[in-house]
Amino acid sequence: MRIAIAGATGNIGALTSAALTRAGHEVVPISRSLGVDLATGTGLDGVLAGVAAVVDVTNAPPADEAETVAYFGATTRNLLAAEERAGVRHHVLLSIVGIDRIGGNAHYAGKREQERLVTESPVPWTIVPATQFHDFAAMVTGWTEQDGVATIAPLLVQPIAAADVAGVLAEIAAGEPRGRYADLAGPEPQDLVDMARRTHEARGRTVKLVPTWSGPFGTTMAGDALLPGDGAHLAPTTFDEWLATQR
Repeated sequence: MRIAIAGATGNIGALTSAALTRAGHEVVPISRSLGVDLATGTGLDGVLAGVAAVVDVTNAPPADEAETVAYFGATTRNLLAAEERAGVRHHVLLSIVGIDRIGGNAHYAGKREQERLVTESPVPWTIVPATQFHDFAAMVTGWTEQDGVATIAPLLVQPIAAADVAGVLAEIAAGEPRGRYADLAGPEPQDLVDMARRTHEARGRTVKLVPTWSGPFGTTMAGDALLPGDGAHLAPTTFDEWLATQR
């Protein structure tokens, strides 16, 4: 089966490509670095020729809410329109658990726009909402770290291995459209501050962590806002197992 991946050069895109290749599928990468620009639509018609399914794992550059929504809107419209012209039978979108109940976050607003456009498109679709990846805590502290000190919101999350997400995306892309898939999460909840501390320790780094809601993540994300809902699909890899690979 010929399957295209938008965002193929990113981490989750590369892992999904590898999973599809192992399963015997032909992977078609979609990336600006490879001459295909989702923001303008340049190159899409050519790259989607003969493609049966598209997996969208693209991300947006950091920006305010209006710019992020506009970026995700433009890239998603261009991709879906090209898929319709090419006769693509299945659009698979990687989304995020909880974005429908959290306001004030630019990235989440952009993902909501993506979901809206996908559900209104004539191209059959599956949306896969996933929780944060295992490296999320360290990534967040990297945004604010200065002189060995970083702020971090005390979020409760249920992190998942990127490879587990990629495996599910590959399986879904090769099958029939499912509409909204169950929330996809790791096996157990974790405290983000503790995750950051343990990740830095495993990597041999010392970072002083300052828990605070003064940052990109507000109190609308407190409590169980980021946790998966009932009937979630729980992936097997634990945070401890992932952490062992960071040493």
